[in-house]
Parts: sequence; C-alpha cells; structure tokens
Amino acid sequence: MRYLRPAALLAASLVLLLATDGTGGSAEASAPAAVALPRIRTVKLPDRAGPPKVRDTWTGPAFDACTAPTLDTLRAWRGASPYGALGIYVSGSQRGCAQPRLTADWVRQARAMGWRFLPVHVGLQAPCADPTHKPRRIDPAKAARQGRDEAGEAVHALRSLGFAQGSPVYLDIESYPMRDPACGQAVVEFTLGWTQALHSAGYRSGFYSSLDSGIADLAAAARAGSTPLPDALWYARWDDHPDTTGSGRLDPDLWPVHQRVHQYRGNTEETYAGATLTIDRDQADAPTAD
Repeated sequence: MRYLRPAALLAASLVLLLATDGTGGSAEASAPAAVALPRIRTVKLPDRAGPPKVRDTWTGPAFDACTAPTLDTLRAWRGASPYGALGIYVSGSQRGCAQPRLTADWVRQARAMGWRFLPVHVGLQAPCADPTHKPRRIDPAKAARQGRDEAGEAVHALRSLGFAQGSPVYLDIESYPMRDPACGQAVVEFTLGWTQALHSAGYRSGFYSSLDSGIADLAAAARAGSTPLPDALWYARWDDHPDTTGSGRLDPDLWPVHQRVHQYRGNTEETYAGATLTIDRDQADAPTAD
C-alpha cells in the first residue's frame, strides 16, 4: 500500500467528497490536485573521511573499450588518435568481457605512453533492470551495505593494478525503467554506500549510467540532500555531441567543476595507424586514475 503524507491524505479525502455534486453530476473541475510524493527520498550516510584530494583530471576526448586493448594498439593510437584517456573495466562480477591483458604491468606501460585512465566497476544492477545480460541485482533492503561491499572489491582491484589513492573508480549501472520509485531509491542507496566506502579507503567515487535513469535519480538525490554523493558522473547520451554540458538534462550546478564524462556515441569502429578498435566515444572533464 502506498503511504500518503497527512497533507496528501487530506487532499485525497477532499477529492472523494467533491467527486459528485449530490445529484450524480461530476465536480472534477473543483477537486484539488493530489500531492505528489518525491521519487527519491533523502538518505544521509556518515562520511567522516570525505573525498580525497584529486590527483589528476583530464579534459578532452576519451574512449572506452570492452576489453583492454593491446599495448601495441595503445602505442599506435597515442600517436595518431585524438584520444588521451581510456575507460577500462577493472572489476565487478558482471563485466561484459574478459580482461586477459589488464595487469599492473599493462597499466604501468600504458601510463608511460601518456594515457590517463577511467576505471570502471560492473557489479550488481538496478532491481528493475532487464536481467538478460546482467542477472545479479541490488537487494533494496541491503542496498547501502551491498554498495560498500562492491567498493571493497573495486579498491582491491585498483590497488592490485597500481592505482594510487585519490584515483576514481566509476560504478557502472546500466539503464533501467523509471516506472518504480523503489528501484531508483535502491540504486541511490547502493551508490551512497559505494561512495562512503571508497572515501573511507582513500579513493574517489564515480558513477556511470544513462542520463534518463541512473543519472536522473542521482540528480534527484542531490536535490533531496542525500550524502555522500559520487565525486564525478559519467553519463550516457548517444547524441553525437562531444561536450559535458548535460545534454539539456543535467542542471549546470550539479557536478559542475571537472566532474563529468559524457559517453556520446557507442559501438563505433575506428582505425588509427593501422590499429582498429570498437569503442564508445567519450568527452571527459573529470578525475582520472593515477
């Protein structure tokens, strides 16, 4: 049963009383509008550590690929492509591709070429998401705790790959339907727990999702005053606009200072210096991993 605030309950009662005029006629025109409940309620978790100091940021073209590319490809692209940063899937039980090359030595050599990194973690997904490809879901009753657990897994991966404290890792929450507010609330609480644990471990929190689902719910959580929120957003909107302005859907005062990545085109094949990759294109103005 949906809970109604006292004001909403009073409004609902008035609607019932005024629904007819006593003769069978309609009185809809005079009925007051029902009071809408907020989609995302305020949740505040303790964040004694707070976000660590930013070690590095990158403003410019970036890309992400399902599998970490070969070092030869990165070497060719570094000299010939417009890209300076790349997304890599460092951890998570529901990563879409194997990562046979992703080691601390791979990171060290790629870093020496001048590449910057956007680490990504793909774990539990929204309770209402399509289970076809990523069946493991967030439990709304345990969302914050599960978020903390996944952050611990991501921290272990960052450390094993040689990424220093202060580096970000972006939580990948794939698109989900917006019909059920409880689903969005679970995503928010999961992300708050994720952020809390990353800050405690000395790492920065990032969040990736569709501009129309996960990002929309995180923006609502920010407006509601929930904390601790991610330090950077990576939003997917395939509009072919290489910018970080929010595509008209993300208010300019939310995550405004070097805190955004825009994935603006997906699944495109590109070739530079004879090396071909299938990538998603991104425009970055955000923390990168060191």
